[in-house]
Amino acid sequence: MTVSPARINTQHRPRTQAKVLTLATPPSTATRRAFPKWLSSLAGHALPPLVTALFLLALWEIICSSPTASVPPPSRVVSETWELIAHPFYVGQGVDQGLFWHILASLRRVALGYGLAALTGIALGTLVGQSQWAMRGLDPIFQVLRTVPPLAWLPLSLAAFKDGNPSAIFVIFITAIWPIIINTAVGIRNIPQDYQNVARVLRLNQFEYFTKIMIPAAAPYIFTGLRIGIGLSWLAIVAAEMLIGGVGIGFFIWDAWNSSRISDIILALVYVGIVGYLLDRAIAFIAKIVTRNTANA
Repeated sequence: MTVSPARINTQHRPRTQAKVLTLATPPSTATRRAFPKWLSSLAGHALPPLVTALFLLALWEIICSSPTASVPPPSRVVSETWELIAHPFYVGQGVDQGLFWHILASLRRVALGYGLAALTGIALGTLVGQSQWAMRGLDPIFQVLRTVPPLAWLPLSLAAFKDGNPSAIFVIFITAIWPIIINTAVGIRNIPQDYQNVARVLRLNQFEYFTKIMIPAAAPYIFTGLRIGIGLSWLAIVAAEMLIGGVGIGFFIWDAWNSSRISDIILALVYVGIVGYLLDRAIAFIAKIVTRNTANA
């Protein structure tokens, strides 16, 4: 049997593997592709509120442009408060301070009162959520006390502390603590039974169960209470400072009202809203990190 040379060459020809060539995208092209996506994302988040704000400002300007209007238009607010806007770090005598120092004084009071409320509220909420006896004994009292308006506590705190600053801190504390307690207790009571079974199988002690099972599982509820609490704290301090006096954004608003400086009041309200929003976003950011995006933003 004869074999043709073509067949012999085919049989002994070395096999070569096919190579897949990947064409790398030039960095400049990848950057050009990523930039429009980033720009479109920024525009999608920034443009709607910006357009809405501009529309509201234009509407406000049109409505209040009349000489008989009791509320000044935005253009007049900016012109009358330009010194406050341009010099927020001004340091004067007594309560004559720039807006930065008024806001900073309010934030210090909020930090103290809210911090105490967070620690105490999480501890009491854990107790109420874990123990049926504690829930039956304490929950009705909490439900009654939380309905008391924040400023109703101010005369009592002034009588107890004999000073405006600790009285304002107490008002913040008593205002912020209730949503923290209630949400923490709900979170503890809603821990899945499977988690508790795992803790029994692993024979975790009380401290390990608290740190590794209970707090992580209830964290979304806890941070919901913390976000509500920080908003109520900021509301309470502005109202309390109107009555206790001293340096603070609430006192600044009340002093501006007594001096008929309506533009100053409007500017202060803008700052109050911005700071309140930033406080809420800060707690939401911490919640995302701690709960790994399981908490509602």
